[in-house]
Amino acid sequence: MTTPFDTAIAAIERARYHNHRLEAHSDTVGDGIVADLKASCATFTADLNAGVIQVWKNVSAPGDRLRKVDLFVGEPDARGQPDMQRVRIAIENKSVITAHRNRTNRFDDLRKVLSAVHGARPEALLVATVLVGLSKRVLNIPDQVHKFYRSQEGEFEQRVLPRLSSGDESLWEQFDWAVSRNSSTDPARTADLFRTLPTRGSGHTHVQGYDYVLLVPVSIDNVNPPRVARDNDLGIDVDAEYSRLIQQMCSAYTARWHM
Repeated sequence: MTTPFDTAIAAIERARYHNHRLEAHSDTVGDGIVADLKASCATFTADLNAGVIQVWKNVSAPGDRLRKVDLFVGEPDARGQPDMQRVRIAIENKSVITAHRNRTNRFDDLRKVLSAVHGARPEALLVATVLVGLSKRVLNIPDQVHKFYRSQEGEFEQRVLPRLSSGDESLWEQFDWAVSRNSSTDPARTADLFRTLPTRGSGHTHVQGYDYVLLVPVSIDNVNPPRVARDNDLGIDVDAEYSRLIQQMCSAYTARWHM
């Protein structure tokens, strides 16, 4: 099975490294979820084709214009613009890969978006996905290696970039000063934290909680080829969980907007 996370990983491999500062995977994952909903959810597709709903990215959350909702599906206002009071689906895509100490910040981000969206429209369908890095060490390209070559961009592109995500183990020694290290327990601790995000049953729209939180184990270290870690110690069946996500999103969407 190919998921939006596989597509995001393929994009990272083409770019040769993961830029954790840009969170570039978010648009890819959001687009993929929308595409899979269109392919499998008749009510969602009908509303989208009829213009009842539209899709936007990076929509400002109410009360905090600096905070954005990654993917926003809702009824357009009179000007054809997104309106948080009319949101039907909100999707947040996060990653905790290079430094697992950042898991607390990402967790807080998801809690704040949950509060903002639920406060605007409690029945909105709210989903979070989180890439959880399993690698014990990650070559930090954006903050360290690329920054070191900022006045020698040509040398970086010729001598470093082609070697990234290729399996060239000599990179570890050459750039030892740019390696971020994760402990063997970090992935499980990260997964356990995000599993504490409040969730709710499909009919409990009065409860402030995510309708689905999907954790996706990945192996990304910028030295070896990146991959979705389907074989993992976190007890996560990525394909089964993703199929369940799409099914539950369709069921909840239909129940909330077509019953």
